[in-house]
Amino acid sequence: MVTSFPSVGRAAEPDRKLKLGLIGCGWYGMVNVEAAFKVGGVEVVALCDVDTEHLEQSARKVESLQGSRPKTFKLHADLLAVDGLDAVIIASPPQWHALQLIDSLNRGLDVYCEKPLAYDIRECRAMADAVKRSGRIVQIGFQRRQSPAFQAVREHVKAGHAGRIVCAEATINYTAGTKDPTPQAPPASLDWDLWCGPAPKIPYSPQVGHFNWRLEKTTGHGHLVDWGIHLIDAARMILGETAPQTVSASGGLYHLQGRITTPDVLTAHFEFASCPLTWRHRLWGAEEYTPEVSNGIFLYGEKQTLFVTDDRWVVIPKGKNAERQVNRQGADTGKLHVAEFLNAVRTRQAPGCPVEQGVLSTTAVKLAMIAYETGAKITWDAGREEIVGNPAASALLKREYRQPWQHPYRA
Repeated sequence: MVTSFPSVGRAAEPDRKLKLGLIGCGWYGMVNVEAAFKVGGVEVVALCDVDTEHLEQSARKVESLQGSRPKTFKLHADLLAVDGLDAVIIASPPQWHALQLIDSLNRGLDVYCEKPLAYDIRECRAMADAVKRSGRIVQIGFQRRQSPAFQAVREHVKAGHAGRIVCAEATINYTAGTKDPTPQAPPASLDWDLWCGPAPKIPYSPQVGHFNWRLEKTTGHGHLVDWGIHLIDAARMILGETAPQTVSASGGLYHLQGRITTPDVLTAHFEFASCPLTWRHRLWGAEEYTPEVSNGIFLYGEKQTLFVTDDRWVVIPKGKNAERQVNRQGADTGKLHVAEFLNAVRTRQAPGCPVEQGVLSTTAVKLAMIAYETGAKITWDAGREEIVGNPAASALLKREYRQPWQHPYRA
């Protein structure tokens, strides 16, 4: 039975510092911690990481920011046992998200969880069901929902200025840096077996270790799942969409063979109820021709074409030589997203990106990878959360865990 803290008790102490823990002390975990300090009203009391070097570096950084040293742990269960914790930030690789989020909920804690929500689609459902049972506050790390540019485009579309959106396109092209993919002994500071956790234990190399796990099939599952998911989520927000009806994908490894294990060129086509959305990426030759649109969303309307990226949106009216309207609206979206979470923890109001939104966006990109890996067009029954008529694709909805870990989904 999950024990919930009384809502009135939390809301009645607006000046009390919220006590936070961080699980996963790599790059973006500490970005989120520093965002929390920018917001204020927090104390980071505990850190967890399977790399003692990461742990020590992060502990020193936190101490420099708040004047007191947090407790440090290798196992997330030990961090969760710390007395007085209010909430945790989960910024570990995706194969760990499901177990760490559910364990946090079972300790009665609120959670800020980085994207993608999970490694597989069945984990997503287990996590969402656990959140519902717990009644805790959970925010998923889709920071671009805080972007004034994306929000402005959503309102522009809702107001009908662009007319009916006939189709949309999203892309993030970038030149991927790679490291040595040769299998070798992991650093002495890193518990590689525990890092892999419930995922398959693959040979360590710098290319599949810290940060670079994003382009490894068994962990980050590639560029669309790791980074592109931000724009798939933002496009859904702008269009007011939920789950795709069908998904197809094609691509391959054309330039980075032998260095990464996910496609360096990929096109995925999502059929949503209102319009199709096409994703494209390449991880080389990325910005030379049109750097100004190498990261963003195009919306092709009957009256206007729109382009939106993190801090800029452009209106292109119909008609030859029509004058473009360029609007620049930047913001510290990471800080705003963490601030929204911390406010929700204090007030017990729902955050702007709850777990079900994480389920929808993670499911969309995972279906695209299933379509790519099976070479099939996927038809998705959103109500039943099932792939229609394709047993081979359906088998990829859930990945068996490596022992002794147990998958949290129970059919």
